[in-house]
Amino acid sequence: MMVIPAIDLKEGKAVRLYKGKMDQATVYSEDPVATALHWQSLGARLLHVVDLDGAFAGSPQNTEVIERIVRALSIPVQLGGGIRDMGTIGKMFDLGVSRVILGTSAVRTPALVACACAVYGERIVLGLDAKDGKVAIEGWDEDAGVDALQLALEMKELGVQRLIFTDTSLDGTLQGVNLESTRQLAEDTGLKVIASGGVASMKDIEDVMKLEPYGVEGVITGKAIYSGALSFEDAVKKTAEGGV
Repeated sequence: MMVIPAIDLKEGKAVRLYKGKMDQATVYSEDPVATALHWQSLGARLLHVVDLDGAFAGSPQNTEVIERIVRALSIPVQLGGGIRDMGTIGKMFDLGVSRVILGTSAVRTPALVACACAVYGERIVLGLDAKDGKVAIEGWDEDAGVDALQLALEMKELGVQRLIFTDTSLDGTLQGVNLESTRQLAEDTGLKVIASGGVASMKDIEDVMKLEPYGVEGVITGKAIYSGALSFEDAVKKTAEGGV
């Protein structure tokens, strides 16, 4: 299982939000490229990047920084935030991004997901952000009124093979991962699942590792590794060793 460090971009800086609220942002780094290289040096095998400005604006806003991150790293980068048409998807892949995450598009324009999966296959990832089982879109600013499991199953029919599940009520809170919902999504959909939101300690990493038999292949961590609550290097070693 992979532990995946997150870099959330706001106005070109690496920040962390509390429950996705843009007015509750903490700046962790003025230099996201250096931050990305730091996580890579500690053993990251994949980097998770979110263009927060893009998520709210509806189109990528930190493209220059994203390109510099991708060029600097030797590990793959998955990117989400404001990617809502085929042209933008192609542009992000042209920059060197390895995977593109579609969230709002899955609700608003499912035909785009179908087209993207037909062209790019497993490089298209569903970003499933939910609270109390209901999908949140537009940078988590809007309740889509859609059941998370139902959406996941519909996207699977359109060709999606992997999803990132974030419990928006836990993101940035250091209160632990929603293990039950994460397991249920993996078990009920048969999709590859990456857990996100709420990681606070090594125990959370160990708990998510127990879900690997259900199809959970990774866990994203942000605030915990930036605040020092979790040693990213130790987490990488733990997952490499396997067992809990």
